[in-house]
Amino acid sequence: MDKKLNPAPLGLSGFALTTWMLSMHNAGLAGDAMIPAVLACALAFGGTAQFVAGMFEGWVGNSFGFTAFCGYGAFWWSFALLVEFFPKGLAFAGWYLLLWAVFTTFMWIGTWKKGKVLMLVFTVLTATFYLLAFGALLGIGALGTFGGYLGLLTGALAGYLAAAEVINDSFGSQVLPV
Repeated sequence: MDKKLNPAPLGLSGFALTTWMLSMHNAGLAGDAMIPAVLACALAFGGTAQFVAGMFEGWVGNSFGFTAFCGYGAFWWSFALLVEFFPKGLAFAGWYLLLWAVFTTFMWIGTWKKGKVLMLVFTVLTATFYLLAFGALLGIGALGTFGGYLGLLTGALAGYLAAAEVINDSFGSQVLPV
């Protein structure tokens, strides 16, 4: 049987787990003591695993998967570097998040012809980035907290999609709808 590798579950898993961890902090459910774990996950799983998955997506000819996984893999690397090596309370953090919101917006448009769960992941992720960006730019903590809760939903949806891809592939049929 000639079956192609599907790198999406790896990338989605890295995205889901790292997004969930950071969003727990953003929502106020985990304190600053969690930041080292978020950064480690951002570098190893969120960044590296997603970037590797993106490279494989490119190899199989999936431009959307290539752009999404490599892009968000690089996001996690840059996020970890910003948090670790630059002063706290960065004045440009809101602009950084706003530019990622714009990137996410055009990626979201790219999901309109894809599966419903993937489109839902990007719908919620787009709202998450805008809330975090405007919360930082306007100094409104409640927007960032709400963005954290939407980030938890984003992580859960991405985790569901990763699980569905693995389980559906293992069973050779659609067990979990996507």
